[in-house]
Amino acid sequence: MKVGIVGLGSRMSHVARCLKAQKADLEFAAYADPAPAGLSFLETSLGTTLNGYETLEEMLDGEALDMLMIGSPNHMHIGHLRTALKSSVPYIFTEKPVVISEAETFELLELMRAHDGMQRLMIGLVLRYAPLYQMLKDAQAKGQLGKIVSIEASEHIAPYHGSFFMRDWRRYVKYSGGFMLEKCCHDLDLYQGVVGRRAKFVSSFGGRKSFLPENKPDELPDYRALALRAEPSRGNRVYPFEPRWGGTSSEFESDADIIDYQTALIEYEDGATMAFHTNMNVPDEFRRFAVIGTRGMAEGDFVRCTFKLTDALTSQTLFEDPSVGTGRDNHSGADDQMAVDIAAFLDRGVPLKVTVRDALEAGLTAIKIDEARRNRSVVDMGAVWDQFDSYGLTAKS
Repeated sequence: MKVGIVGLGSRMSHVARCLKAQKADLEFAAYADPAPAGLSFLETSLGTTLNGYETLEEMLDGEALDMLMIGSPNHMHIGHLRTALKSSVPYIFTEKPVVISEAETFELLELMRAHDGMQRLMIGLVLRYAPLYQMLKDAQAKGQLGKIVSIEASEHIAPYHGSFFMRDWRRYVKYSGGFMLEKCCHDLDLYQGVVGRRAKFVSSFGGRKSFLPENKPDELPDYRALALRAEPSRGNRVYPFEPRWGGTSSEFESDADIIDYQTALIEYEDGATMAFHTNMNVPDEFRRFAVIGTRGMAEGDFVRCTFKLTDALTSQTLFEDPSVGTGRDNHSGADDQMAVDIAAFLDRGVPLKVTVRDALEAGLTAIKIDEARRNRSVVDMGAVWDQFDSYGLTAKS
């Protein structure tokens, strides 16, 4: 199975290696990227040499691919997806977020309808594969939570990671789609999956308070050392927190237009609610949830690797595990499981835990959350979902 990559950066080189470990017949043959930061790592780890191209169109003309992997900057996804879906490539994997705007979402839905997109597209919303999330879903399936009533959730990142966002191309909304979309689409997808309903109303507040000139210390810490201490496996592959493609050297005097803290409120279609908080300057970071239902409560933390399940009537601890997954490293243990599941999908047609439709719904929710923040409003999602559903796309379409 011949594979090509457009946008061969740190993340895509790692995902490619994970996939190769689970599906030996994958032949990584080519890439399209004028500055492929992950090329040396991938060629060394796979023991092969890839053919290089400047553009996706040149690669598709020069190679007969069975699968394309899209790891380009977010704002380039729609163009690469447009080209890929109109091509004869049977399978397309794209990193999150799929697209960065409402208009791009509806353009992609039209392309998917015309070119069998639900069957061909796979999405890198990797946290659906995390052991902790699977424990949460298992408890729900057993009826231990009952009907979901409310959720409190967060995604907080440490200053070394926040500094990267303020210096990388992701600092511009026009490239990343904004921090809520770029970083928190995972979380919005996870809890929409738990509730089983889409967002009906959203509101949000936030801004930038930490990464400002007046907060610049006399001496900056060694962010690289802090990152490798937090995520040791990063030292075994391409260091991902090095700003690339128009990066800047100053996080406190950055020209970024993304936020560094934000809260959001969501009311889902069945009346359940979620309060979500993100901040990119949290020194002892956590990414946790409390999912509260009529029968019980589930608490977990993707960074601190904890899970606890409590019965609502008796307050009895039904289950507790203090060591779930791998924390910040390897996406809490999800990267390898995603590769296992993608291999099963390619080989046997086993349905994936997350579809591109799920990803687009989470993405639209993030986009509308930022609209609510900018306008200081409550956004009614009804008309958006009516238009979304008009394309008639399901996993079996």
